[in-house]
Parts: sequence; structure tokens; C-alpha cells
Amino acid sequence: MNARLVVLASGTGTLLEALLDSSIGGQVVGLVSDQPESRVVHVAESRGIFTRCVSLGDYSSRESWESDLLAQVSELGPDLIIAAGFMRILSPQFVDQFPRQIINSHPSLLPLFPGAHAVRDTMAAGVKVTGCTVHFIDHGVDTGEIIAQQQVSVQPGESESELHERIKLIERRLLPRSIEQLIESHSGISNFGKGTK
Repeated sequence: MNARLVVLASGTGTLLEALLDSSIGGQVVGLVSDQPESRVVHVAESRGIFTRCVSLGDYSSRESWESDLLAQVSELGPDLIIAAGFMRILSPQFVDQFPRQIINSHPSLLPLFPGAHAVRDTMAAGVKVTGCTVHFIDHGVDTGEIIAQQQVSVQPGESESELHERIKLIERRLLPRSIEQLIESHSGISNFGKGTK
């Protein structure tokens, strides 16, 4: 199945690069970013990926921003939507338009340490093992069904940024592999959201 993948991203684009460099059975048909000056936009454009920017500051309200975000993503006809470092919470209305089609990569072993500061919270808690999680996005913050996880040991004396970089290395492998498995499990199913678990 040549699944259509739409990426939502706000940052450096390393997860997008990992997807583009992998051999998953899907095609990245577009990037939608809320940060027009971010590196991920330049990565997408340099790789010939259709790109749209929806900067929240350009809209009169968050509701109008969310409406345009939904329109931009819907136009691309995605089978899967990948939040690859997208630093906005998706509204329930957006999520409900794409049931079991939106996935996220998070730098902790969920349900531990959800939210925007997962690595910082991990280190503050003093745990010795953390990792990353690929999960479906639902109405909560990092509460969706877990697709895959991989552990990363916390090294004595390392900084938050050093630990985060090691987690990112694992994310760049785990996310493409998880997407590939989802595509394979839905082979022959025309709508991901209608598929079975």
C-alpha cells in the first residue's frame, strides 16, 4: 500500500529527514508547519516536498487557525498524519476528523512524563531508564494508544541536552519502523481510520 503521509512539524526537521531517508511503504506528500522560518520548512522544500505554513500569529483566533490547519491537511488526503516535533496541541475537532490516523513521537516511556518537558522531567525524577514512545494522538496530552516504545538508559552525569540527543537517535529509527508496520498491517484497507487495531 503506497500510503499518503502528511507531516506536521515545527522544528529542525530531523524526524522528517529520517522518514524521507527510510524505505517505508509510504510517500510523504506534504509538510504543514506553524513555523515558516524553521529548518524543517527548508528541509522539505529542498527535498521537493509540498509545504504549507500556518503561523498562529497570522490568524485572528486560534479557532480560525485550527480551521485552516484542518483544511490544509485535508486537501492533501492523508492516510497517516505524523506529528514530528509539532509544538501545538491538536484540537479534539481536528483529531476526530482523522481517527487512529495521527501519530506522534514522544521522548519518554509513556505514560511517564507526558508534556512538553519530558526529558527535563525525567532527569528531575532521577529515573535510570527512559526512552521514546510512538503513539496515536487522542484528545489528551500524550495519552493515546501506544504503538511502540524503546528504552534508553540515563547515563550518570549527562546533561538534559545530551540525554535528549540520544533519545532522538532512537526516535529517528523507531518512528519510521512504526509507520512501516502500521502501513503493512493496513494493507488493503482504504481508510486507516476504519481499520481494526
